[in-house]
Amino acid sequence: MKPKKKIVFYAVNYYPSKGGSSRVVENLIRKLKNKYDISIICYKNPRAKKYIDGVNAIEFPEYKIKDIGVFFFFLRTAIYLYRHGNFDLIHAHKIDCSFALPLLARRFRVIATSHESPYLRDKWSFVAKIYFHIMEHIFIRSKVKLTSISRPLSEYYYRKYKRDILYIPNGVETNPEINYKEANRLLDGHGIKSDYIVFAGRRIMKTKGCHIMLDALSQINYKEKVVIAGDTSHAPDYVKRMKQKYKHLDICFLGYISNLDVLLGIISNAKLFVFPSITEGMSLMLLESSLTGTPIIASDIPENTGPFTHKQITFFKSESSEDLADKIRYVLNHYEEAKKKAASTVEYVKNNYSWDEIAKKYELLYEEIIEKT
Repeated sequence: MKPKKKIVFYAVNYYPSKGGSSRVVENLIRKLKNKYDISIICYKNPRAKKYIDGVNAIEFPEYKIKDIGVFFFFLRTAIYLYRHGNFDLIHAHKIDCSFALPLLARRFRVIATSHESPYLRDKWSFVAKIYFHIMEHIFIRSKVKLTSISRPLSEYYYRKYKRDILYIPNGVETNPEINYKEANRLLDGHGIKSDYIVFAGRRIMKTKGCHIMLDALSQINYKEKVVIAGDTSHAPDYVKRMKQKYKHLDICFLGYISNLDVLLGIISNAKLFVFPSITEGMSLMLLESSLTGTPIIASDIPENTGPFTHKQITFFKSESSEDLADKIRYVLNHYEEAKKKAASTVEYVKNNYSWDEIAKKYELLYEEIIEKT
């Protein structure tokens, strides 16, 4: 039997996934693990070695130094790959690691994928944002195959740098597991039964727009439960200000929910899912939540209006709590219409953003790059 070609995923960090780009990679691995000999560079985790059958986890300790710890992780693992790696292809994720691309390209065939412009996120310091700007320039000028999970981001790169970046979107499992039992147990533990509006994200920070939703709910004098799921540790001052300013609302912070099936259960039980992000790449959270059949209101940033249209999702003017208040009021007053729209969205996403089809695009790209002499 012909040996499988060896591929390593670099700069993913979290395995098992904690969401975002690491979940993109995890989904891709599951679809391609039978066709390739796959390794992944990641932080040490007791579950990593046996997490997905047939996948080799190459683990390194996490450097817990604010802002720069991940740089040392990328540097150490890039040197390891250069000195000891034996792979047909390296697939690097996120522009954060771009400084290593010229080094890795000297020995290996490399593909690099951009997930977003991280300097737009408020969680980073001024120095970190300068670093990300530099990494973007190195990413664009790297002599490797470049892709992006966001069409607006690909278009931005072309406008600014005149380089074509291949757009391959994120995807979803078309029949995801939804753990209603555990979701209901978690909700019951917080005294939540039904008729709640939900916000969810990997991290709760200003650019995710949670405050915009709460301001809109204040404007319509919303009296029911408001559920917020996400890690609050990345922007504690921001979360503290929200709790103080919107204490008149009946808000429940659930924290970060690591199990996607439980999170989807919580979204499925909600009356409405609000996604008010100010900046995104191509949000897996938005894609995955659209499979629950719960009506969605999202900001009209290009990263949201690109994958969807008004036929699938109700959009509001980004950063406008007044417009969001109007849209929430309309959806709640025309709820059967909103439910029908949400039901049609499920089929739309299954037909257009299946991981099976997206993995095939990556497979074709991998073969094209590997076969180049």
